[in-house]
Amino acid sequence: MSDAPIIAQKAPFPVEVTSGKTYFWCACGKSSKQPFCDGSHKDTEFSPVKYTAEKDRTVYFCGCKATGKSPMCDGSHNAL
Repeated sequence: MSDAPIIAQKAPFPVEVTSGKTYFWCACGKSSKQPFCDGSHKDTEFSPVKYTAEKDRTVYFCGCKATGKSPMCDGSHNAL
C-alpha cells in the first residue's frame, strides 16, 4: 500500500530561482523547509525531485503534492 503525500498547502510556492542552481522539491509534504526537501522523507517511499533552473525567474513549485508535472504546480490543488 502506498502512502499519500501530506498536503503542505493548497497553493503553489512562488520561488525566485537562480540560473544554473539546483533545487530539490519535497515530494512527501513533511519537510519543514517547504517547498524544498529537508530529509523528512526518510523511511518513506518518497524521494525529492531535482530541479535545475534554466534562467533567473519566478517559478511555482507545487504545494499540494498532487501535481502531474512535479515539481511545478499544474493547478491540481483546485480539485482538492
